[in-house]
Amino acid sequence: MAYEFPSEEWMAAWQETVNADEEYGEKAAEWGVDFDGDMVFHLTADDRLPDDRFYFVELAGGTAHDTYEVDSLDDADYGFVFRGTYTDWVRLTQGEVGAIDGLMSGTFELDGDMQRVLQYSDAAARLVDLAAEIDSDYSY
Repeated sequence: MAYEFPSEEWMAAWQETVNADEEYGEKAAEWGVDFDGDMVFHLTADDRLPDDRFYFVELAGGTAHDTYEVDSLDDADYGFVFRGTYTDWVRLTQGEVGAIDGLMSGTFELDGDMQRVLQYSDAAARLVDLAAEIDSDYSY
């Protein structure tokens, strides 16, 4: 079954995939421990997506505890924001660009502690790999 991207259903399928993945659990075992590891994925509008979309992801201890859409950054308590255009998010979820490579090239922006993200770069890369496993319908 293909899940519309972006949607809460897609995020739920990704969360389930993340939580079933032992490799991610091991690589991110200390993520969010003694610091706020929660993220908002900010998909910015472009010629394909008419309005910005925001998805909160509660990440701690190698587990995605919750995911849901919020109306704005003001509607979530988070430690990090990972931001890019919808078209670049499509490329990310198709495995064409990696999270860390995307940050380093300026394709994506990060609000939060970049050093902390780089410390867990293997875990971040695994999250992207798992996103590419979701059967996605890019209706925008």
